[in-house]
Amino acid sequence: MAFSKSDRRKIYDRTTGYCHICKKKLSFENYGLLGLKGAWEVEHSNPKSIGGTNRLNNLYAACISCNRSKNNNSTRSARARYGRTRAPLSKEKRKEEKKGNSFLGGVIGGIIGSVAGPVGIGLGAAIGAKLGYDKNPDDD
Repeated sequence: MAFSKSDRRKIYDRTTGYCHICKKKLSFENYGLLGLKGAWEVEHSNPKSIGGTNRLNNLYAACISCNRSKNNNSTRSARARYGRTRAPLSKEKRKEEKKGNSFLGGVIGGIIGSVAGPVGIGLGAAIGAKLGYDKNPDDD
């Protein structure tokens, strides 16, 4: 099926331009161009051959090698080969995670600071930021 440029953009942006299976960086301009750096295709999370649809919630950006090697297997098993359980986050979801993780860092900083004094506040904030700030839950 041919996807419009706007649909390809939505699919690409869902994972901030990374393959949803191996997390390799993709190039929007290299859609379907085998052999070019960052080349990608639209991948059906639930394959059409076993009942998957062309609805956007079933479509992800995947590098050509991941898409073609997945065949009719599940996305879960394809990601498991790379030790992953979820797709990379979109920009919007990444921002939501940052907010939550920043709050958590502040709470940790406050707790450590209340125990260790002024030096502990800085240390706690640094530890909290290191533990959570800009952390993608899929990076485990």
